[in-house]
Amino acid sequence: MLRRLYDWTMGLAAHRHAEPSLFAVSFIESSVFPIPPDVMMIPMILARRARAWAIAAIATAGSVLGALLGYWIGAVLMGSVGQWVLTAYGKQGAFDDLALRFAEYGGWAVLIAALTPFPFKVITIFSGAVGLSLPLFIVTAVIGRAARFFVVAALLWRFGPPIRDFIERRLGLVFVLFMAALIGGFAAVRFL
Repeated sequence: MLRRLYDWTMGLAAHRHAEPSLFAVSFIESSVFPIPPDVMMIPMILARRARAWAIAAIATAGSVLGALLGYWIGAVLMGSVGQWVLTAYGKQGAFDDLALRFAEYGGWAVLIAALTPFPFKVITIFSGAVGLSLPLFIVTAVIGRAARFFVVAALLWRFGPPIRDFIERRLGLVFVLFMAALIGGFAAVRFL
C-alpha cells in the first residue's frame, strides 16, 4: 500500500499543476491545515531536482502568505475560527498563559515553529491574537520558513539520487519516521 501511495505521490509531483498545488498546501498549512508542505515538496524535488530552488521559493511564499492569514484569524476571528483551531489542538484553556509568554518570546516562537515540525498554524494564530508586532512576525516567518524549505531543497538537490534510493528501499521506515516527526510536533503543542 505504501508503495502505491509513494508512486502516486511521485506522479503528482511531476504533474503540471504540482507547483500551484504546493503553493495552496503551503498557504493553508500555515493557518489551518494539519499536513506540512514537505509531503508535496520532497517528492517534487526528487522528481525534478533542477527545480529545487523554485519549489522551495513557492513553498516559502505560500507558507508566509498563509501565516498572514493565520495572524489575521488570531487578530480578527479569535472568538470563532481561531478558538475552533485552538480547540482542535487542545490549547483553548491555555490562552492567557501563552499570551503572557508570547509578549516576551513571540518572535522566537514564530522562528522555532517555522523551522520545525511544530504546527506552525498554532503560532500564527497566537501571534495575531496577542498582537505580536506584525513586522517582527513577518520577518521571523520569512527567515524561518525560507531556512526550512531551502535547506530541504539544498539537501535534496545535492543528494537527491541517494536519498530517493534510500526512500524507495526503506519506504516503511521513512513513513514511520515522518509520522513520528509529525505526531511529535502535535504532541509538542500540548506542552506549551
